[in-house]
Amino acid sequence: MRQANFDWKLSETEPSESFLQMIRELKLSPFVGKLLWQRGYHEEEDINRFLHPKEQELHDPYLMHDMDRAISRIQEAVISGEKILVYGDYDADGITSATVMKETLELLGAEVEVFLPNRFEHGYGPNQSVYQEKIQEGIQLIITVDNGVAGNDAVAYAQQAGVDVIITDHHELPEKLPDAYAIVHPRHPAGQYPFPDLAGVGVAFKVASALLEEPPAEFLDLVAIGTIADLVSLTDENRILVALGIDAIHHSERIGLQALFEESGVKMRDADETTIGFSIAPRLNAIGRMGDPRPAVSLLATFDEEEASIQAKKLNEINEERKAIVEQITEEALAMVNKENHIHLLVNRGWHEGVLGIVAGKIMNETGKPTLVLTLKEDGSAKGSGRSVEALNLFEMLDQMRDLFTYFGGHHAAVGLTMPSENVTILQEKMNQYIVDRQIDLTRGPKLRIDEVLLPNEVTVERIDELKLLAPFGTDNPLPQFLFRQVQAANVKRIGANQQHLKFVLSDESSQLDAVAFGFGTQEEELLNNLVDVVGKLSINEWNGRKKPQLMVSDFAVGGLQVFDWRAKRFREQSRTSEDSLYLAFDSSTLKFVPERIQETAIVFEGMDSIHAVIEKRKPKSLVIMDCPDDLAKLKEVFGSYSFNRVYLMGISPDEAYLNGVGTREQYAKLFKLIHSQERIDIRHKIKAVAQYLRIPEKLLIFMIQVFFELKFVTIENGVLQKVASPESHPLTESKLYQRRLNKIKVEEFLLLSDIPTIKKWLTT
Repeated sequence: MRQANFDWKLSETEPSESFLQMIRELKLSPFVGKLLWQRGYHEEEDINRFLHPKEQELHDPYLMHDMDRAISRIQEAVISGEKILVYGDYDADGITSATVMKETLELLGAEVEVFLPNRFEHGYGPNQSVYQEKIQEGIQLIITVDNGVAGNDAVAYAQQAGVDVIITDHHELPEKLPDAYAIVHPRHPAGQYPFPDLAGVGVAFKVASALLEEPPAEFLDLVAIGTIADLVSLTDENRILVALGIDAIHHSERIGLQALFEESGVKMRDADETTIGFSIAPRLNAIGRMGDPRPAVSLLATFDEEEASIQAKKLNEINEERKAIVEQITEEALAMVNKENHIHLLVNRGWHEGVLGIVAGKIMNETGKPTLVLTLKEDGSAKGSGRSVEALNLFEMLDQMRDLFTYFGGHHAAVGLTMPSENVTILQEKMNQYIVDRQIDLTRGPKLRIDEVLLPNEVTVERIDELKLLAPFGTDNPLPQFLFRQVQAANVKRIGANQQHLKFVLSDESSQLDAVAFGFGTQEEELLNNLVDVVGKLSINEWNGRKKPQLMVSDFAVGGLQVFDWRAKRFREQSRTSEDSLYLAFDSSTLKFVPERIQETAIVFEGMDSIHAVIEKRKPKSLVIMDCPDDLAKLKEVFGSYSFNRVYLMGISPDEAYLNGVGTREQYAKLFKLIHSQERIDIRHKIKAVAQYLRIPEKLLIFMIQVFFELKFVTIENGVLQKVASPESHPLTESKLYQRRLNKIKVEEFLLLSDIPTIKKWLTT
């Protein structure tokens, strides 16, 4: 059995007949109709609004709290020639927000300066020292974008200094809001804005729309990038902004964007939410993670092709540096993981604090456990980020341990914190105890919503093209996940520079579907020789002008018993012992063929009583069959004594019975003749020489001598063999050893030469 990484949730509701009739009238397929139904679009008006995003559907910006007050103050500043500071954030949303606000104000003729904080020097949000410095330089109005609602002290300082602060933000509202001139926020309790989930750049765009008295189409490209990058809900107004923005990118004349796309290896005309999310956004985020983010605004706003090329290359280089650092820290952190802990708390000196959130996410995905990754600072503090699985509200847990931190913030799935390094050990203990006390099950994966069950033959290029009607995909409108039940995985092979991915073919009795599983490289064995349930997203693989359907695997599960083929010698070295595995040998001499770590945990079969005792103590999930018994009934009895999920077949053969056989009539005659021609034979020291002389394999020769000894054809004393002068005549088949060997050969023939499905069927029958 191989459990799924995720907690699969298959939609149980079916669309009504009246709904399907409406779908037909809209000239949509039942396939698309069912997906719309499951996403909650049941009325014709809602479906049309979803499928055909239009600028006219954008909400009135003046419904947002303080919008009128903010617009009046900005207009006053422009008319009076006041110097305006746009204070942004260091991520992609903050960078695009600042660019939109800057260019809007410049269109109005304002004198504008942009400041993006360096996360290492200034931290997140309004910084009082920066405000003070800028006010001294003559700034008369501060407009925040993608930050501000948590900046009480800095905002209070500016207002007291006679400089108004207009906050435009979308983050969680604290209990006490800053005493700013205006707070423009879609979730402000005193506002009437109908959509709460705008990104920072979305709020900036609404301000721009109010200032320019219409939605400015020239900023939609930036709005799409910032919105996608910030992973906000891609429904309602965000869906409209992203859909229109992606179309704008296809035709964008923004020189900086053109250069950034070129460096990313993505054609602007092919841009979609996926390429933006995985190619463009990471490059904008990287510069803020690694240091000063301001060159990113210069890139997006420039009219100079040479400068655009230089800055785009710089962002690309920084992103490559970021990836290398993430990879290095992840490797180091994984080596520190203690499996006994319910939550990983990994701390080291010299780790780059700008990427620790990414590292925490990677380790969480790798291990399935909530993870905090901290770097030790020179001032004696430990600073970093945490990521959590769905089962644990990380913010809620750590909020009860605030006394350990000097800074703490975040939400259910992600936190940032700073603490004295001496509190690290206490934190680990408290977190482990928290999980135990509340009996939180961290083994259950996050939910994975499955839209539909399909057969491989139901997947066509045309059907996949239909999915584009539902794009853009993202938060709250995910790319559909499809389940393929009880299919065979064929032609499984590892791919990628580090063999970290899998490529295979899903097949049933009538059809096949290509599949790629990123990050599943180590699970090649799991797919072999089993019927599997596979969940994934459909895509089109185009090669040399030919299009083929393809499944991008999200997860898979195997029900019932799994049998793994470890009969190749390399598996003896690669195999890892674990508490939930029972390594079983039927012959003690087998142990010398495996590493010492396995010898220490393996047991040798001496009867079912000893097996029952070990099983009762260890409660193993897996059975590793190290060699072959002399009777298959013994193996069947062991397997039947307990509910094993997995069986690994090593099939070591110390005496190589199947390979050597029982010996031929001619071989026995040669041995008999040699014995009777010699007074005595020193088989303790000269067995190898005798084997070479007779041209009989040494292991077979030893067996033949044992048969002669059992039948009393010879005597052996102190390693010296002598003939019996007048032995009684017995056929070789009377020897119990001989009969056992014949049976052992049949056992080895079955266990060493049969394919895994045959062995699995025998075990389970």
